Amino acid sequence: MTDFSLIETLRHDSKSGFVRLPLHLARLKRSARRLGIPGAEGAERALSAAAANEGDTPVHRVRLELFPDGRIEVKTAPFAPLPEDTVWNVRIAETRLASSDPLLRYKTSCRTVYEKARAEFSSADADEVILLNEKGEVCEGTITSIFLDDGSGVLKTPPVACGLLSGVLRTEMICTRRARTARLSPEDLDRGALYVGNSLRGMIRVRLRV
Repeated sequence: MTDFSLIETLRHDSKSGFVRLPLHLARLKRSARRLGIPGAEGAERALSAAAANEGDTPVHRVRLELFPDGRIEVKTAPFAPLPEDTVWNVRIAETRLASSDPLLRYKTSCRTVYEKARAEFSSADADEVILLNEKGEVCEGTITSIFLDDGSGVLKTPPVACGLLSGVLRTEMICTRRARTARLSPEDLDRGALYVGNSLRGMIRVRLRV
């Protein structure tokens, strides 16, 4: 398969550097190895070069793209972190993910299904849209992982087997035992505090709208 590229989207702070850089690099290298894409070993060097040219802006969004021929492209843009008290409105899409699709496990430029789900609602109706799989199980948002605080002390997040990306923030939360995998239904999302998140934006409290 050569009609897509691998993507990593990182947050760079002028004082502390890249957020979760080892996890981003590890995911990129693992994905490239499994999909037979060369060039991942040059990612850290490319990111460092881009960061050196960012200027005085304190926080940047950095998007690295690894193409099938091994070419790397890095784009940066100023980024404004969300206020800590931000609450997003989320909706559940009619569009479904196929749990058997192996490409869903990788962060790639193949975004058609996510764009279709996002297009079901205007930005005024939803800040983020949650996708289910063909079995009706909760998978992920169009740009975020899902986390449910049901009062047990550990957040629940859907397993990759449902058909979703192993997000970098999600990986960190699982590795530090702040989250564990559990299959979730839409009904479960009303049984606790719901969050979405990714490595760029962090954890965001959400309100599920029907």
